Amino acid sequence: MSVMNPGALDGIRVLDLTRALAGPYCTMFLGDFGAEVAKVEQPHVGDDSRGWGPPFVANESAYFLSINRNKKSITIDMKTVEGVDLVRRLAGKADVLIENFRPGIMERFRLGDADLRALNPRLIYASLSGFGADGPMKDWPGYDLVIQAYGGFMSITGPRNGEPTKVAVAIIDIVAGLMVGKAIMAALFARERSGVGQKIDTSLLEAEVACLIPYGSDYLATGKVPGRWGNAHPNIVPYQTFNTLDGYMVVGAASEGNWQRLCQAVERPELANDPRFANNAQRVAHREELINVLQDLFRERDTASWIKLLGDAGLPCGPVNTIDQVFNDPQVLHRKMLLEVEHPTAGTVRMAGMPIKFSATPASLRLPPPLLGQHSEEVLQSWLGMPDDTVQELKRKKII
Repeated sequence: MSVMNPGALDGIRVLDLTRALAGPYCTMFLGDFGAEVAKVEQPHVGDDSRGWGPPFVANESAYFLSINRNKKSITIDMKTVEGVDLVRRLAGKADVLIENFRPGIMERFRLGDADLRALNPRLIYASLSGFGADGPMKDWPGYDLVIQAYGGFMSITGPRNGEPTKVAVAIIDIVAGLMVGKAIMAALFARERSGVGQKIDTSLLEAEVACLIPYGSDYLATGKVPGRWGNAHPNIVPYQTFNTLDGYMVVGAASEGNWQRLCQAVERPELANDPRFANNAQRVAHREELINVLQDLFRERDTASWIKLLGDAGLPCGPVNTIDQVFNDPQVLHRKMLLEVEHPTAGTVRMAGMPIKFSATPASLRLPPPLLGQHSEEVLQSWLGMPDDTVQELKRKKII
């Protein structure tokens, strides 16, 4: 574990009342950028993802480890009056609070936006729910799988004549978490000018609808309901996977220049002059004829040969790598997208690296994913100045 520049968000305190994936993914990146993140968890239970496995590493869920670095865990029983009071006091010292309870739960605990920003006007209060804070679906639970189905993703994902299919990763959780993180940093910037915080409210559903590109805009422009295209693209040809002699590769000729280069690289210049394939619109109209020609051609050589040939011609292409190939890839390793950190019980933990590189305030790996309640005393003492005997009394009463 390396300690680097304090980071762009050094000095920002984040009170994290989220669990599962979307919220923790957001707060992990805030922590990577230098914020001090205090993750509030239920005593003896913790974040849902602590139990998501196997695999486990020394009883620690690999899932939890992947999205909770650079955080401090504090356990608080929010079902007690004393626990709620602790959260209120911590919010009074925070710059950001993020929560992903069902709408209305935080207000029931006197922890809503109006309650806490009355105590701390500079607080940025971010709420992330499944379907939104209001409307007829506001009380529905919103796991990624449910939202992928409800918001349209599954209807456009999968083989053309196959079943609706979810994206393998929980993409809506991840996108929503990134959107909330972006909004939080915009709100922090706005606070620098106004001196006051504000409420941020979004949902998994809204994040998904915003990402229906180009399928949503295609429907809005034409009134035609999009279907599934498998690994092909509805608006660009050729832009898909192809079988090779020994596997698969992807080729994306998304511009006319790339199309011309592709025809030259595969030694089929007549394709570029064929009126059926003269421009992208014509290639889309004659998709099957062109794809059949290219597919027969690409089966003649192995993947590595094609990638070398097409890559040398400057064409966007690549092999379909397995996960082990990804984490052993020279480019991935060069870009430091594989990190190691020493965990107090799990030993050396490997995890995906930080995708954003800053020139002056780089992200850094300062803390391993925390044990449940590992930092309860530290957070209460550093944030609230709480004396040790008071902390011990809270522990005795099982509030923390």
